[in-house]
Amino acid sequence: MAVQISPSILAADFARLADEAAAVPNADWLHVDVMDYHFVPNLTLGLPVVESLRKATDKPLDCHLMIAEPDRWAPQYAEAGAGSVTIHAEAARAPVRTLREIRALGARAGLALNPATAVEPFEDLLGEVDMLLLMTVEPGFGGQKFLDVVLPKVRRARELVDRHGGRVWLQVDGGVTGETIERCAEAGADVFVAGSAVFGASDPMAAVDTLRAAAERAGS
Repeated sequence: MAVQISPSILAADFARLADEAAAVPNADWLHVDVMDYHFVPNLTLGLPVVESLRKATDKPLDCHLMIAEPDRWAPQYAEAGAGSVTIHAEAARAPVRTLREIRALGARAGLALNPATAVEPFEDLLGEVDMLLLMTVEPGFGGQKFLDVVLPKVRRARELVDRHGGRVWLQVDGGVTGETIERCAEAGADVFVAGSAVFGASDPMAAVDTLRAAAERAGS
């Protein structure tokens, strides 16, 4: 799979989201972290912001729902124009139904796992997803330190995905920098969420290029 970079607007200036989106034209996606102060101890943004951002940029939106009722809300993000909608396995009550609804509405369906959640129990769901997201920090806040303990899980996930034909994208989210992206790529990840490493840089566009180059070197 080709390397894909998805800068997280959680690290962007919320008062200038359209400008921040325009600052990374070389990104593949814009990662949108939706938090509800229930599933995670933080509150960020929701549907109105996604709808407005969709009108302000041609970049596809990668919506990551860190919320307590993803079965209820996920389809609405697909309807709002998200190119990808990811729900958490720990929060979903009817994951198969919800993932199928996301796909039926024209978006890619993703399943996210927290650092302590094993990947093996979800092997049978790989046929229902377009992307598997492995959190490499505890969800809820940007700027956290990368958890190396997740790397063996990334390798196991890559093995499971390859066993099923390799169609599913393998995304990592949390603490992704020029250094850690190499380890993630070596372990088998191909889609990388980076917040502070992009929007905290003096030149976000150059930061995207640097991250992509590092991942491509490590994954080749």
